[in-house]
Amino acid sequence: DHEGVAMQLNIIVDDYSMNLNLPEEFLKSSAESFERLDASMRDGIQMGREWVQQPDRQQRCQIAAGKLLTALETDNESLAMLSAGYIVSRMPDVRRVRIDNTGEPGGTRFE
Repeated sequence: DHEGVAMQLNIIVDDYSMNLNLPEEFLKSSAESFERLDASMRDGIQMGREWVQQPDRQQRCQIAAGKLLTALETDNESLAMLSAGYIVSRMPDVRRVRIDNTGEPGGTRFE
């Protein structure tokens, strides 16, 4: 029984580093929101200056990481949790996200 288990995601932006705890319950209850995010990106996404017609899983997560950065900068905790949750739900092995801060989502790395 994994009641109360939380995933931890380490987020790095330049010299800034923080850990975000994502309770398993939150991830389960947010599955529908993650589906909606996928649906919204299905027809293509803007990645920096490029339009990507059929974004793969990594590109989708890079876009989510960009939303995560915006959420952290604006203290939008619910968006931060949702964006981070999306990343760990789509890339379960990821423990760390190095978010590109130059407006090039393709520079974001997952570890």
